[in-house]
Amino acid sequence: MESTTIEKIVEVDKHIGCAVSGLMADSRTMIDRARVECQNHWFVYNESMSVESCAQATIAIQFGDSDDDGAAMSRPFGVAILFAGIDEKGPQLYHMDPSGTFVEFDAKAIGSGSEGAQQSLQEMYHRSMTLSEATTAALTILKQVMEEKLNSSNVEVMTMTPTNFFHMFTKEQVEEALKLVAIQEQSKGDLRSIVSTAEVMSIK
Repeated sequence: MESTTIEKIVEVDKHIGCAVSGLMADSRTMIDRARVECQNHWFVYNESMSVESCAQATIAIQFGDSDDDGAAMSRPFGVAILFAGIDEKGPQLYHMDPSGTFVEFDAKAIGSGSEGAQQSLQEMYHRSMTLSEATTAALTILKQVMEEKLNSSNVEVMTMTPTNFFHMFTKEQVEEALKLVAIQEQSKGDLRSIVSTAEVMSIK
């Protein structure tokens, strides 16, 4: 498959999205389960499923709790998933690793280069960030850890807000966001140059 046909960010329900890293066949199985669980919850309770409940129900397939025949899987799923959404508790983010463990985070990186990206996230993230600031920060960190040059063909951006819920950026929106990253980096570079010049002048 062409890289542009492989979706790493998908909609589970209008208020929940997933980002995946790992075996795509396994990720499709998990995402399909998450979608079914959300639909069943709506039909039974006439309400949207919470992000945490969706993550728990999806993980349960690995241990046989929600598999069709009740049998546990013969091997762990080779995929890490981020469940992001908005429910009655507000914005929620859960990370599920291949072992089936899931933990809540404020900001989390998965995939290759995730260790360095996670460290940068912890340094840059704060709860008062605007959506634009968070998007720029995420793309800046991604640019640092990706070997390829970022463009609208190899980057996907999704936002989740109380008004728009799940929103995938168009290619044009991704390009605009990448331009903001470049402008910000240029501004920082100019500032470093000014500071360096001032230091040289003070030494002289």
